[in-house]
Amino acid sequence: MKTMKALVWGGDGALALADRPVPTLLEPTDAVVKVTLSTICTSDLHILRGALPRAKPGIVLGHEFVGVVEQAGEAAGGLRPGDRVAANCITFCGECWFCKRGFINNCRQGGWELGCRIDGCQAEYVRVPFAKQGLTRIPDRVADEEALFVGDILSSGYFGAELCGIKPGDTVAVIGAGPVGLCAMECARLFGAKQVIALDVDEGRLALAKREGLAQAVGNPQKENAWELVREWTQGRGADGVIEAAGGKDTFQLAWQIARPNGVVALVAMYEEDQSLPLPQMYGKNLIFKTGGVDAVHCARLLELLEAGRLRTGFLITHKAPLNQILQGYRVFENREDGCLKWAVTPWEEWE
Repeated sequence: MKTMKALVWGGDGALALADRPVPTLLEPTDAVVKVTLSTICTSDLHILRGALPRAKPGIVLGHEFVGVVEQAGEAAGGLRPGDRVAANCITFCGECWFCKRGFINNCRQGGWELGCRIDGCQAEYVRVPFAKQGLTRIPDRVADEEALFVGDILSSGYFGAELCGIKPGDTVAVIGAGPVGLCAMECARLFGAKQVIALDVDEGRLALAKREGLAQAVGNPQKENAWELVREWTQGRGADGVIEAAGGKDTFQLAWQIARPNGVVALVAMYEEDQSLPLPQMYGKNLIFKTGGVDAVHCARLLELLEAGRLRTGFLITHKAPLNQILQGYRVFENREDGCLKWAVTPWEEWE
Protein backbone atom coordinates (compact mmCIF):
# COMPACT_ATOMS: atom_id res chain seq x y z
CA MET A 1 0.00 0.00 0.00
CA LYS A 2 1.37 3.39 -1.03
CA THR A 3 1.55 5.87 1.84
CA MET A 4 1.88 9.64 2.14
CA LYS A 5 2.56 12.24 4.81
CA ALA A 6 -0.48 13.97 6.27
CA LEU A 7 -1.43 16.16 9.22
CA VAL A 8 -3.92 14.25 11.35
CA TRP A 9 -6.16 15.71 14.04
CA GLY A 10 -6.67 13.21 16.83
CA GLY A 11 -9.23 15.19 18.85
CA ASP A 12 -8.72 17.31 21.99
CA GLY A 13 -6.32 19.59 20.11
CA ALA A 14 -3.91 16.77 19.23
CA LEU A 15 -2.05 17.22 15.93
CA ALA A 16 0.56 14.96 14.39
CA LEU A 17 2.25 14.34 11.07
CA ALA A 18 1.61 10.73 10.19
CA ASP A 19 1.80 8.19 7.39
CA ARG A 20 -1.59 7.63 5.78
CA PRO A 21 -2.64 5.59 2.74
CA VAL A 22 -2.69 7.55 -0.50
CA PRO A 23 -6.40 8.06 -1.30
CA THR A 24 -8.07 6.32 -4.22
CA LEU A 25 -11.25 6.88 -6.19
CA LEU A 26 -14.33 5.68 -4.30
CA GLU A 27 -17.03 7.02 -6.61
CA PRO A 28 -17.17 7.84 -10.35
CA THR A 29 -17.61 11.49 -9.35
CA ASP A 30 -14.31 11.56 -7.39
CA ALA A 31 -10.91 12.89 -8.30
CA VAL A 32 -7.60 12.38 -6.53
CA VAL A 33 -5.40 15.48 -6.52
CA LYS A 34 -1.68 15.81 -5.82
CA VAL A 35 -1.47 18.88 -3.60
CA THR A 36 1.00 21.48 -4.84
CA LEU A 37 0.06 24.25 -2.39
CA SER A 38 -2.26 24.37 0.61
CA THR A 39 -2.70 26.63 3.58
CA ILE A 40 -3.83 26.83 7.20
CA CYS A 41 -7.18 28.45 7.87
CA THR A 42 -8.77 29.95 10.97
CA SER A 43 -11.49 27.32 10.55
CA ASP A 44 -8.82 24.69 11.25
CA LEU A 45 -8.14 26.45 14.55
CA HIS A 46 -11.87 26.33 15.38
CA ILE A 47 -11.67 22.54 15.03
CA LEU A 48 -8.66 22.36 17.35
CA ARG A 49 -10.50 24.46 19.95
CA GLY A 50 -13.52 22.15 19.91
CA ALA A 51 -15.81 24.80 18.41
CA LEU A 52 -16.96 22.47 15.62
CA PRO A 53 -18.48 19.33 17.14
CA ARG A 54 -19.33 17.94 13.69
CA ALA A 55 -15.60 17.55 12.93
CA LYS A 56 -14.43 13.94 13.12
CA PRO A 57 -11.30 13.07 15.12
CA GLY A 58 -8.80 11.11 13.07
CA ILE A 59 -9.23 13.15 9.90
CA VAL A 60 -6.58 14.87 7.84
CA LEU A 61 -7.10 18.61 8.25
CA GLY A 62 -7.23 21.27 5.54
CA HIS A 63 -9.68 22.48 2.89
CA GLU A 64 -7.89 25.29 1.00
CA PHE A 65 -5.55 24.10 -1.76
CA VAL A 66 -4.52 23.85 -5.38
CA GLY A 67 -2.98 20.88 -7.10
CA VAL A 68 -2.73 18.62 -10.12
CA VAL A 69 -5.28 15.92 -10.91
CA GLU A 70 -3.75 12.50 -10.43
CA GLN A 71 -6.85 10.37 -11.10
CA ALA A 72 -10.36 11.28 -12.18
CA GLY A 73 -13.55 9.24 -12.17
CA GLU A 74 -15.62 8.82 -15.31
CA ALA A 75 -18.24 11.24 -13.94
CA ALA A 76 -15.77 13.89 -12.73
CA GLY A 77 -16.80 16.50 -15.28
CA GLY A 78 -14.12 15.81 -17.85
CA LEU A 79 -11.21 16.36 -15.50
CA ARG A 80 -8.05 14.61 -16.63
CA PRO A 81 -4.73 13.70 -15.04
CA GLY A 82 -2.38 16.67 -15.30
CA ASP A 83 -5.08 19.35 -14.99
CA ARG A 84 -4.14 22.18 -12.61
CA VAL A 85 -7.10 22.79 -10.34
CA ALA A 86 -8.25 25.01 -7.50
CA ALA A 87 -10.47 23.46 -4.85
CA ASN A 88 -13.77 24.63 -3.45
CA CYS A 89 -13.87 24.40 0.34
CA ILE A 90 -17.50 23.24 0.06
CA THR A 91 -18.47 19.77 -1.16
CA PHE A 92 -21.70 19.88 -3.13
CA CYS A 93 -23.62 17.58 -5.46
CA GLY A 94 -24.96 20.23 -7.84
CA GLU A 95 -28.30 18.46 -8.11
CA CYS A 96 -30.27 18.92 -4.88
CA TRP A 97 -32.83 21.70 -4.25
CA PHE A 98 -30.29 23.89 -2.48
CA CYS A 99 -27.48 23.40 -5.02
CA LYS A 100 -29.73 24.27 -7.95
CA ARG A 101 -30.46 27.60 -6.27
CA GLY A 102 -26.81 28.36 -5.52
CA PHE A 103 -27.03 27.58 -1.80
CA ILE A 104 -24.25 25.04 -1.96
CA ASN A 105 -23.29 25.38 1.69
CA ASN A 106 -26.59 23.62 2.44
CA CYS A 107 -26.15 20.77 -0.04
CA ARG A 108 -28.07 17.68 1.05
CA GLN A 109 -25.02 15.52 0.37
CA GLY A 110 -22.23 17.87 1.33
CA GLY A 111 -21.39 21.15 3.02
CA TRP A 112 -18.04 21.63 4.68
CA GLU A 113 -16.65 18.11 4.38
CA LEU A 114 -12.94 18.31 3.41
CA GLY A 115 -10.79 18.54 6.52
CA CYS A 116 -13.87 18.43 8.75
CA ARG A 117 -15.83 15.24 8.09
CA ILE A 118 -13.54 13.59 5.55
CA ASP A 119 -9.79 13.73 4.95
CA GLY A 120 -8.56 17.10 3.77
CA CYS A 121 -5.64 18.64 1.93
CA GLN A 122 -2.85 19.12 4.47
CA ALA A 123 -1.28 16.05 2.93
CA GLU A 124 0.48 14.97 -0.23
CA TYR A 125 -2.75 13.81 -1.90
CA VAL A 126 -6.47 14.36 -1.34
CA ARG A 127 -9.65 12.73 -2.65
CA VAL A 128 -12.25 15.28 -3.76
CA PRO A 129 -15.88 14.08 -3.94
CA PHE A 130 -18.16 15.59 -6.60
CA ALA A 131 -15.03 16.79 -8.36
CA LYS A 132 -17.00 18.31 -11.26
CA GLN A 133 -18.29 20.92 -8.82
CA GLY A 134 -15.47 20.88 -6.28
CA LEU A 135 -12.53 21.56 -8.62
CA THR A 136 -12.00 24.36 -11.14
CA ARG A 137 -9.28 24.37 -13.79
CA ILE A 138 -6.72 27.12 -13.23
CA PRO A 139 -5.90 29.32 -16.26
CA ASP A 140 -2.29 29.01 -17.38
CA ARG A 141 -1.56 32.65 -16.56
CA VAL A 142 -2.73 32.34 -12.93
CA ALA A 143 -0.06 31.21 -10.46
CA ASP A 144 -0.78 28.69 -7.72
CA GLU A 145 -0.21 31.42 -5.13
CA GLU A 146 -3.03 33.51 -6.64
CA ALA A 147 -5.42 30.60 -7.17
CA LEU A 148 -4.87 29.17 -3.69
CA PHE A 149 -7.56 31.24 -1.99
CA VAL A 150 -10.26 31.05 -4.68
CA GLY A 151 -12.39 28.37 -3.05
CA ASP A 152 -12.35 29.66 0.51
CA ILE A 153 -11.25 33.08 1.72
CA LEU A 154 -11.61 34.88 -1.61
CA SER A 155 -15.03 33.28 -2.07
CA SER A 156 -15.89 34.29 1.50
CA GLY A 157 -14.89 37.89 0.88
CA TYR A 158 -16.83 37.93 -2.38
CA PHE A 159 -19.83 36.39 -0.59
CA GLY A 160 -19.76 39.10 2.06
CA ALA A 161 -19.64 41.87 -0.54
CA GLU A 162 -22.39 40.18 -2.53
CA LEU A 163 -24.62 39.90 0.54
CA CYS A 164 -24.29 43.63 1.14
CA GLY A 165 -25.92 44.44 -2.19
CA ILE A 166 -23.31 47.15 -2.80
CA LYS A 167 -24.26 49.97 -5.14
CA PRO A 168 -21.76 52.25 -6.91
CA GLY A 169 -20.73 55.02 -4.56
CA ASP A 170 -21.50 53.12 -1.34
CA THR A 171 -19.33 53.21 1.74
CA VAL A 172 -18.58 49.76 3.15
CA ALA A 173 -17.06 49.06 6.55
CA VAL A 174 -15.20 45.78 6.99
CA ILE A 175 -14.60 44.52 10.51
CA GLY A 176 -11.51 42.33 10.56
CA ALA A 177 -8.43 42.90 8.41
CA GLY A 178 -7.47 39.26 8.38
CA PRO A 179 -7.40 37.21 5.17
CA VAL A 180 -11.20 37.09 4.71
CA GLY A 181 -11.62 40.75 5.62
CA LEU A 182 -8.90 41.84 3.19
CA CYS A 183 -10.57 39.81 0.43
CA ALA A 184 -13.91 41.39 1.35
CA MET A 185 -12.38 44.86 1.00
CA GLU A 186 -11.02 44.01 -2.42
CA CYS A 187 -14.36 42.59 -3.54
CA ALA A 188 -16.30 45.56 -2.15
CA ARG A 189 -14.32 47.81 -4.48
CA LEU A 190 -15.00 45.36 -7.31
CA PHE A 191 -18.76 45.71 -6.65
CA GLY A 192 -18.50 49.50 -6.88
CA ALA A 193 -17.92 50.75 -3.33
CA LYS A 194 -16.49 54.26 -3.37
CA GLN A 195 -15.01 54.01 0.11
CA VAL A 196 -13.91 51.09 2.26
CA ILE A 197 -13.27 51.50 5.99
CA ALA A 198 -11.18 48.78 7.64
CA LEU A 199 -11.49 48.12 11.38
CA ASP A 200 -9.16 45.84 13.31
CA VAL A 201 -7.14 45.74 16.53
CA ASP A 202 -4.00 44.64 14.66
CA GLU A 203 -2.10 47.72 13.50
CA GLY A 204 0.04 45.69 11.11
CA ARG A 205 -2.99 44.36 9.28
CA LEU A 206 -4.53 47.81 9.08
CA ALA A 207 -1.29 49.12 7.61
CA LEU A 208 -1.38 46.34 5.02
CA ALA A 209 -4.96 47.23 4.04
CA LYS A 210 -3.92 50.83 3.52
CA ARG A 211 -0.65 49.97 1.76
CA GLU A 212 -2.33 47.60 -0.70
CA GLY A 213 -5.01 50.18 -1.50
CA LEU A 214 -7.81 48.04 -0.10
CA ALA A 215 -9.16 50.67 2.31
CA GLN A 216 -9.31 54.44 2.25
CA ALA A 217 -9.70 54.70 6.02
CA VAL A 218 -8.55 52.42 8.84
CA GLY A 219 -9.29 52.37 12.54
CA ASN A 220 -8.47 50.43 15.68
CA PRO A 221 -11.58 50.16 17.91
CA GLN A 222 -9.33 49.69 20.95
CA LYS A 223 -7.71 53.07 20.36
CA GLU A 224 -10.44 55.19 18.84
CA ASN A 225 -14.20 55.45 18.54
CA ALA A 226 -15.07 53.35 15.50
CA TRP A 227 -18.54 54.87 15.20
CA GLU A 228 -17.09 58.38 15.09
CA LEU A 229 -14.64 57.32 12.37
CA VAL A 230 -17.46 55.85 10.27
CA ARG A 231 -19.61 58.96 10.85
CA GLU A 232 -16.76 61.15 9.68
CA TRP A 233 -16.49 59.25 6.39
CA THR A 234 -20.26 59.06 5.76
CA GLN A 235 -21.49 62.56 6.65
CA GLY A 236 -22.93 61.17 9.85
CA ARG A 237 -25.09 58.44 8.30
CA GLY A 238 -23.17 55.24 9.00
CA ALA A 239 -21.92 52.62 6.56
CA ASP A 240 -24.20 51.52 3.73
CA GLY A 241 -22.93 48.00 4.20
CA VAL A 242 -20.97 46.31 6.96
CA ILE A 243 -19.08 43.06 6.46
CA GLU A 244 -18.28 41.34 9.76
CA ALA A 245 -15.27 39.11 9.09
CA ALA A 246 -13.65 39.05 12.54
CA GLY A 247 -15.84 36.91 14.79
CA GLY A 248 -14.48 38.54 17.95
CA LYS A 249 -16.13 39.01 21.31
CA ASP A 250 -17.63 42.42 20.53
CA THR A 251 -17.48 42.60 16.75
CA PHE A 252 -21.09 41.62 16.12
CA GLN A 253 -22.27 44.50 18.30
CA LEU A 254 -19.91 46.86 16.52
CA ALA A 255 -21.25 45.73 13.15
CA TRP A 256 -24.84 46.80 13.70
CA GLN A 257 -23.85 49.95 15.58
CA ILE A 258 -21.83 51.40 12.66
CA ALA A 259 -24.39 50.54 9.98
CA ARG A 260 -26.62 53.33 8.77
CA PRO A 261 -30.42 53.03 9.12
CA ASN A 262 -31.77 50.67 6.43
CA GLY A 263 -28.26 49.36 5.83
CA VAL A 264 -27.10 45.78 5.41
CA VAL A 265 -24.95 43.84 7.86
CA ALA A 266 -23.31 40.77 6.32
CA LEU A 267 -21.97 38.27 8.84
CA VAL A 268 -19.37 35.98 7.28
CA ALA A 269 -17.34 35.41 10.45
CA MET A 270 -17.39 32.08 12.28
CA TYR A 271 -18.24 32.67 15.94
CA GLU A 272 -17.22 30.39 18.77
CA GLU A 273 -19.89 31.79 21.14
CA ASP A 274 -23.55 32.78 20.83
CA GLN A 275 -24.19 36.41 19.96
CA SER A 276 -26.86 38.69 21.42
CA LEU A 277 -29.37 40.46 19.16
CA PRO A 278 -30.46 43.50 21.24
CA LEU A 279 -33.61 44.32 19.30
CA PRO A 280 -34.81 47.16 21.59
CA GLN A 281 -31.53 49.03 21.07
CA MET A 282 -31.65 48.70 17.29
CA TYR A 283 -35.35 49.40 16.95
CA GLY A 284 -35.94 51.94 14.21
CA LYS A 285 -32.65 51.31 12.40
CA ASN A 286 -34.49 48.94 10.05
CA LEU A 287 -31.36 46.89 9.48
CA ILE A 288 -31.08 43.87 7.23
CA PHE A 289 -28.90 41.05 8.57
CA LYS A 290 -27.54 38.40 6.22
CA THR A 291 -25.60 35.49 7.66
CA GLY A 292 -24.10 32.17 6.80
CA GLY A 293 -21.23 30.04 5.66
CA VAL A 294 -19.81 30.80 2.25
CA ASP A 295 -21.77 29.69 -0.80
CA ALA A 296 -18.67 29.50 -2.97
CA VAL A 297 -20.38 29.28 -6.35
CA HIS A 298 -18.20 31.79 -8.20
CA CYS A 299 -14.83 30.02 -8.37
CA ALA A 300 -14.63 30.11 -12.18
CA ARG A 301 -15.55 33.80 -12.19
CA LEU A 302 -12.96 34.59 -9.52
CA LEU A 303 -10.25 32.84 -11.50
CA GLU A 304 -11.21 34.93 -14.53
CA LEU A 305 -10.93 38.10 -12.42
CA LEU A 306 -7.53 37.01 -11.14
CA GLU A 307 -6.37 36.28 -14.70
CA ALA A 308 -7.56 39.74 -15.79
CA GLY A 309 -5.74 41.40 -12.89
CA ARG A 310 -8.96 42.77 -11.38
CA LEU A 311 -8.38 40.79 -8.20
CA ARG A 312 -5.11 39.72 -6.56
CA THR A 313 -4.41 37.59 -3.54
CA GLY A 314 -0.73 36.64 -3.63
CA PHE A 315 0.10 39.38 -1.11
CA LEU A 316 -1.80 37.41 1.55
CA ILE A 317 0.99 34.82 1.75
CA THR A 318 3.46 35.98 4.37
CA HIS A 319 5.03 32.61 5.18
CA LYS A 320 5.77 29.52 3.13
CA ALA A 321 7.33 26.18 4.11
CA PRO A 322 7.03 22.48 3.23
CA LEU A 323 4.54 20.11 4.82
CA ASN A 324 7.38 18.90 7.05
CA GLN A 325 7.07 22.18 9.03
CA ILE A 326 3.28 22.44 9.24
CA LEU A 327 3.18 22.04 13.04
CA GLN A 328 5.38 25.11 13.30
CA GLY A 329 3.05 26.75 10.82
CA TYR A 330 0.04 26.17 13.06
CA ARG A 331 1.82 27.79 15.99
CA VAL A 332 2.98 30.79 13.99
CA PHE A 333 -0.39 31.25 12.28
CA GLU A 334 -2.46 30.93 15.46
CA ASN A 335 -0.30 33.38 17.40
CA ARG A 336 0.26 35.73 14.44
CA GLU A 337 3.99 35.51 15.01
CA ASP A 338 6.21 37.54 12.73
CA GLY A 339 3.16 39.24 11.20
CA CYS A 340 1.80 35.96 9.84
CA LEU A 341 -1.27 36.45 7.69
CA LYS A 342 -1.35 33.20 5.69
CA TRP A 343 1.06 30.27 5.95
CA ALA A 344 1.33 28.45 2.63
CA VAL A 345 2.25 24.77 2.73
CA THR A 346 4.43 23.41 -0.07
CA PRO A 347 4.85 19.67 -0.77
CA TRP A 348 6.66 17.31 1.59
CA GLU A 349 10.41 17.25 1.13
CA GLU A 350 12.58 14.20 1.73
CA TRP A 351 15.44 15.40 3.90
CA GLU A 352 18.55 13.35 4.56
